[in-house]
Amino acid sequence: MQHCLRPAALAAAATLTILAVQAHETEETKDSLGRVQLHEVTVGARLRHLNEAVRIDLETTPVQSSQQVLRVVPGLFIAQHAGGGKAEQMFLRGFDLDHGTDINIAVDGMPVNMLSHAHGQGYADLHFLMPELIDMVDFDKGPYDVARGDLATAGYVEFRTKDRVPTEAGVEIGMHNYQRYRASASLLDNDTQSLYAAASFLTDDGFFDAGQNFKRFNAMGKYTHWSASSKFSIIASHFNSTWNASGQIPERAVDEGLIGWFGSLDPSEGGSTSRTSVQAIHHMHLDNGASFNTTLWASYYTFNLFSNFTFYLNDPEHGDEIRQHERRWLSGANTAYTLPFGVRSDTWKLNAGAGFRYDAVRDLGLYHAEKRNVIGTYSFGDVDQSSLFAYAGLEMNVGRKLVIYPGVRIDWFKMSYRDRMAEAEGNFDCRATSQAKLSPKLSVVYSPVEQLEILAKFGRGFHSNDARVVVVEDGKETLPGVTAVDLGFKYKPIAGMLINLTGWYMHSEQEFVYVGDEAIVEPSGRSRRVGVDVGLRYNFLRDFYFRTDYTWCRARSIDEPKGEDYIPLAPVHTLTAGLTWKHKGFNAGANCRWLSNRPANEDYTLTAKGYFIVDLNAAYTYRHMTVGFAIDNLFDRKWREAQFATETMIPGDDHPVTDICFTPGTPFSLRGFVSFRF
Repeated sequence: MQHCLRPAALAAAATLTILAVQAHETEETKDSLGRVQLHEVTVGARLRHLNEAVRIDLETTPVQSSQQVLRVVPGLFIAQHAGGGKAEQMFLRGFDLDHGTDINIAVDGMPVNMLSHAHGQGYADLHFLMPELIDMVDFDKGPYDVARGDLATAGYVEFRTKDRVPTEAGVEIGMHNYQRYRASASLLDNDTQSLYAAASFLTDDGFFDAGQNFKRFNAMGKYTHWSASSKFSIIASHFNSTWNASGQIPERAVDEGLIGWFGSLDPSEGGSTSRTSVQAIHHMHLDNGASFNTTLWASYYTFNLFSNFTFYLNDPEHGDEIRQHERRWLSGANTAYTLPFGVRSDTWKLNAGAGFRYDAVRDLGLYHAEKRNVIGTYSFGDVDQSSLFAYAGLEMNVGRKLVIYPGVRIDWFKMSYRDRMAEAEGNFDCRATSQAKLSPKLSVVYSPVEQLEILAKFGRGFHSNDARVVVVEDGKETLPGVTAVDLGFKYKPIAGMLINLTGWYMHSEQEFVYVGDEAIVEPSGRSRRVGVDVGLRYNFLRDFYFRTDYTWCRARSIDEPKGEDYIPLAPVHTLTAGLTWKHKGFNAGANCRWLSNRPANEDYTLTAKGYFIVDLNAAYTYRHMTVGFAIDNLFDRKWREAQFATETMIPGDDHPVTDICFTPGTPFSLRGFVSFRF
C-alpha cells in the first residue's frame, strides 16, 4: 500500500467508588476520621488556581464513569446523544466543544483526543478509563498551560491513574436492567514494587423504547517500580463496547404523537468501538534537584457508528442513515525537564519539554446505510498525521508573594489525505500540507496578604483542523488560533471557606462546525467570548461539605450582523451545587446542575431548552464492605440532554422542517451496589 507520509442512576455506581475515585488523600484535606477538611488548605501565590478545591470535590462527589469525572471541572457540562458507547458532547466557557474540539484530554500523558476522526475533530472517548483507578485530576481553563498544545483552547483535563489498588470486588444493579461487575487484584505490593490488574463488565438496556443493549468490557494492568531517584510504570489497557442508540428525535415528532418521549424514528442507530493501549512512564530525579518525566505510548483504535440526523430529507426511499468508520494506530512520546535554581534568596524553576505524535488512520469512511446495511459511499480514504512540539517556561518566584511565569510553545503539523475512492477510479490522489504555530503564554499570581491570591493570565492557543478538509479544500486554515485573558482571585475569608471569582475574554480566529453526514468542516468565522466564573467551597460543622460553581458567558460571532451573531448551543448560564455529609462510615450527598436556555441557531429563533436536575446518593462502609444506593433525577423531570437545530423530513412531512432535535435525558433511576475489599 502506497502512502503519502511515513511515520516521522449514573451517580450511583459512583458512590461505590467514592473512596477509590479520589485525589491523593493527605493530612491537608482529611482528618483522622476521613472527613473532608478545607481548614488546612492554604491560599498563596500558586499557578494552579483551583486544583486543590477540585481535589476535595472529587473526594466528596460520587461519580460512576470517567466521563462524569469531567463534571468536577467547574463549569464543564456533558451530554450523551447517541447511546452509552459514544463519547459525550461537552460544554465549557461558552463553547459547544462537540466531542472534544476545544478541550485537550489526556490520561497519564497519553492523549485521548482523536485527530481527523470519523465523527469529528478531537473526538475524546474516555470510556476506556475505569473510574475506580483514577487517582487525581489536573485541569485548567483557557490556553494558558505551556505544556498543552492542540485543542487546549477552552482548557485541558488530565487524569492520572493509581499506582496501588486493593483487592476488591463489586456489583451494581439498577433499573432498566443496568448491571456492572468489577474486580481488582493487588498482585504485588511492597516498598519498591506494585502490580495490579482490574476489570469490569457493564450491561444496560437503557430507558428508551428501543432497547440500548449496551455492553462494555474494560481491563487494565499497571506495574510500578520505585528506586531512590526514579519511578517507572508500565500500563496496559483494553476496552470494547457495542450499543444500540435511540438517536436524537425531532420535537414535532413527539408533539404530534408520532413517537413517545423516549421513542425513536430509526432504532437501527448505534455502533461499536475499542481501544488497546500500552504506556511506559519514567520519572527521574537528579542530584541537582532537576527532574525528567518521560512518557511513551501506543494505541490501536477502532470506531464504527450508525447515525441518522435528517431521517428522509436526502433519500425519501431508503432514509438518510450514515455509517462512520475508521481504524487507527497512534503513537507518541513526550518528555518534560524541570530545573530549580536560586536567584538571590528565591527559587526559580525552568520547565521545558518536547514530544511527538503520529496518527495512521486507515479506512476512514463515510457511507450511506439503511438499517446498518451499506448502500453507498460518500468518502473513503487514509489519513497520515504527524506533529512535533517543544516548549519552555520560567517560573519566577519573587519573594513569597509573587509568581511570574512566562512561556512559549511551538507546534508543527504535517498531514496528508489519500482519496481511495479516486484511486479506485484509476486516479491516484494524495495531498499533503504542513504548518507551524507559535503560542506565547504569561501567568502572574500575586498574594498581597495571607489567604488572598490574585491572578492574571494571557495566552495564545489553537485547535487543528480535520486533515481531510485542510488538504482537499484549499483556503481552510490548518491551525486557527485563539487569544485569551483571565483576571481573578481566590480568597479564604475563614478557615473552612474558599471563594473564587474569574473574569475572562477569548477571541477565536476561526470556528469550525463539523458536518458529520457530509464529512466536511464548515468555517463559521471569527468569534468573541466574555464570561465570569464564580465558585464557593464551604466545609462546616466538620462533617458537611458544600460546593457550588456558577458560570456566565456571552458568545458572539464577529463577522455576522447583530441579531444573527449567536453561536448555536453556546452555554450562557450554568450552575452546579452539592452538599455532602460524611461521618465515620456513613456518606450521603445531594447534587444538582442547571443549564439555562441557550440559542440553538444563529438568530435565536430556536431555543435549546435548559434543565435543572437533582441527584441523591448514600452509602455505608463497615469494615471491608460498602453498601449503598443512588438516585438519578430525583424528581423525575423531563429534560433534554442534547439538542440541535436540524433540518429534517419525517413521516407526515410534505416539505423539510428545521426544528429542535433532542435526546431525552435520564428519568428517575435507582441503583444499589455492594463491594467487598479483601
